[in-house]
Amino acid sequence: MVESGARTGDGSLTERSVIDCDVHCVVPRVEALFPYLSDHWREYISQSGFKGAPDTSYPPKMPTTARPGSRPLEGGPAGSSLTLLREQILDAWNVERAILNCDYAVESIHNPDADVVMARAVNDWIVAEWLNQEPRLRASIVVPSKQPDMAAREIDRLGEHPGFVQVFLPVRSAMPYGKRQYHPIYEAAVRHDLVVGLHFGGAPGNPPTSSGWPSYYIEEYSGMAQEFQYQVMSMVVEGVFDRFPTLRVALIESGFSWLPPFCWRFDKEWKGLRREIPWTRRLPSAYIREHLRIALQPIDGPPDPGRLLRLIDQLDSDEMLMFSTDYPHWHFDTPEEALPAGLSDSLAKKIMSGNARAFYRL
Repeated sequence: MVESGARTGDGSLTERSVIDCDVHCVVPRVEALFPYLSDHWREYISQSGFKGAPDTSYPPKMPTTARPGSRPLEGGPAGSSLTLLREQILDAWNVERAILNCDYAVESIHNPDADVVMARAVNDWIVAEWLNQEPRLRASIVVPSKQPDMAAREIDRLGEHPGFVQVFLPVRSAMPYGKRQYHPIYEAAVRHDLVVGLHFGGAPGNPPTSSGWPSYYIEEYSGMAQEFQYQVMSMVVEGVFDRFPTLRVALIESGFSWLPPFCWRFDKEWKGLRREIPWTRRLPSAYIREHLRIALQPIDGPPDPGRLLRLIDQLDSDEMLMFSTDYPHWHFDTPEEALPAGLSDSLAKKIMSGNARAFYRL
């Protein structure tokens, strides 16, 4: 990850306007949400065993979770300091806009009232502590995704706020996102012209694999791409994009090397089985190219620049990739590692800002 003030050899990356599609803001402790909770819920949290729903997708001791120097000196988790975000990302990268994603795991809460209340408190905390303090920031709305009707109400509450550009959905969910139960979320997102962001992680209570619970974090971390694949397949097959033709979906921390072979196989099988789903009138890859975009980090392609460029070319679109640092998570140490070597200047500009500016209406 770039240090404050760092530049590439010719300044071409960090002197160029940047839109960072994935930076994290982390609730440092549940008490930070108390100003945005009623007396009842403050008492409930203080006197019961319920202590909120902190992010569980990034274990604090794992090396990918936090870049060195991103934990505040005064204490607290990486990603909880606006001062460090300004110093290490916004100023260092010449960031025009950065989109905040808060992985507060409200989907792990079984009390449906607490689920809604905590999502609302997190969003009010984002407005007060981040958006109101820094004009370069935009954010995703945290929603109680296991209760789509209540999630839609939260989207309606905040959908016209100029600071929110996206609805946050953890890619791990209680059921596939193509299911019609989730339609209220998509209706609300379209109503307010918001992107739906499928983000790495989630704690809905069911295993992260079709074969049960893994033994180690590396299995869940490496296998998360499969969750993205199935969610994309579900949304296409179930006709989400036919029902909501203006819906835009971002895949965040999904990687992208899996997408070309996935599209090839998906298109092939659709040609033989499409009579089962007559509402999908186009190739699955056509829906994907029109409705989906991918935040770049982590870059999971081959280390050889030539092979990586061929992989990007196989996306068959120069609009698919959007730049992100995934701050404070640790994927690279220098700006040179943030983009593949050998990109044309026009494509680099689109990835660094142009694609996100168009997709998020920035």
